[in-house]
Amino acid sequence: MSSDSESENQLRRDRDLAELNEWFYTNENLPQEIDPLLLRRFYQCMYCHVEDTKKLIEVNYALRNKHPHLFIKRDPLDEDSRRTFEYADILPLPGLTPDKYKVSLYCFRDFEPSKMHHTEDTRAFFMVTDCRFVTVDDEAHKEQLSEGEVQIFDMKGTTMRHISRLTISTLRAYIKFLQLAFPVRLKAIHMVNCPTYLDRIVSVVKPFISDEVFKLIKFHTSSIDSLYAFVPRDMLPEEYGGSAGSLATLRAQTQQVLAEKRDYLMNPNHWVVEKPEKRNGKSWKLFN
Repeated sequence: MSSDSESENQLRRDRDLAELNEWFYTNENLPQEIDPLLLRRFYQCMYCHVEDTKKLIEVNYALRNKHPHLFIKRDPLDEDSRRTFEYADILPLPGLTPDKYKVSLYCFRDFEPSKMHHTEDTRAFFMVTDCRFVTVDDEAHKEQLSEGEVQIFDMKGTTMRHISRLTISTLRAYIKFLQLAFPVRLKAIHMVNCPTYLDRIVSVVKPFISDEVFKLIKFHTSSIDSLYAFVPRDMLPEEYGGSAGSLATLRAQTQQVLAEKRDYLMNPNHWVVEKPEKRNGKSWKLFN
């Protein structure tokens, strides 16, 4: 691409983002504030299409305000959050893949099913992602936004007792938000260390997942080595054959970010819609 074309594209992006920013701050059906980096993510997610970006933003905040116990009434340092982070890891991994995708890892640290509290755990998941969306994706290239999202779920230790502790209303809200309102494009979901009774687990959760999303799921049933074809080893924790540091180190980094962003996460100006209106959402171009 020529420098002239790059300059024209940058001017258009700046103009579009200025329009979106003004629209956001004058829209009484949205919160009072939005972080500039989060606004950029919405815009990029919609392939830089202004009107589609507006629709995605409205759906995002409508769903947040419909489920305040998951998205608004929260504290990353309270007892519920401490309990989640003691038994499970929710970790954005450093850097980006060669395709410029951001990778996150989810795994149990304690396999006792009674430690699982699905609604509180889901709230913690969204706090981690909300922090990530206002944090640069790659320290080496701070202006580079991820082009998509890759999720790794480690199923080691997962039993049917864990599945029995799922809260259906929370699962529905989680899946709906992921499919309709996430400010990034979901590219792949990798399930590693799958148990032999995987088909039973899938049969429980599949009714809540759209065919579009289910096609993105890859089950690694024999060895974690097959994951390396999709995620570079240097992005993975040492415990997964990578060189991105230990789980303990990545966990400490994530907890530090949560503590630093606590005021942001709990500030109603960023999340609460004072005059919510009913809206009919539909699936946007999140998966292309």
